[in-house]
Amino acid sequence: MEEQVQIQMEQMQMPTAAAAGIGVGAIIVWLVMYVFFAFCLAHMATKMGRPFGNSFIMALIPIVNIFWLLGLAEKPYWWFILFLIPIANLVVMILLWMALAEKRGYPNWWGVLMIVPLVNFVIFFILVFGKGGKAAPAAA
Repeated sequence: MEEQVQIQMEQMQMPTAAAAGIGVGAIIVWLVMYVFFAFCLAHMATKMGRPFGNSFIMALIPIVNIFWLLGLAEKPYWWFILFLIPIANLVVMILLWMALAEKRGYPNWWGVLMIVPLVNFVIFFILVFGKGGKAAPAAA
């Protein structure tokens, strides 16, 4: 009887260990993706004339990276408050990516595409690693 209880206990622990392993693996994948995204943002900032080291650190720190992106896009810092409001945050994010696309020399309507799943990855990588399109003519 005692042997059956021990076997049942071992069988119950198996899924727990597997779930823990999957959880740790998911955290590692998330961290790698987060650091890669920060690297990409820092790389884009270097193409906009900012130093890589400082940009990478700013892109890594949560919440600070939003202020840093607002600075890159030359948008007011009070827009951060709008990031806290549902629906308004989507509009502000679109406007932010529109400004960043324009700074990189691409059409500003690409910022709208940043809310379309899968397309946003393509646009993001073009903005980061692309050579830059034609810069929009300055308003007189």
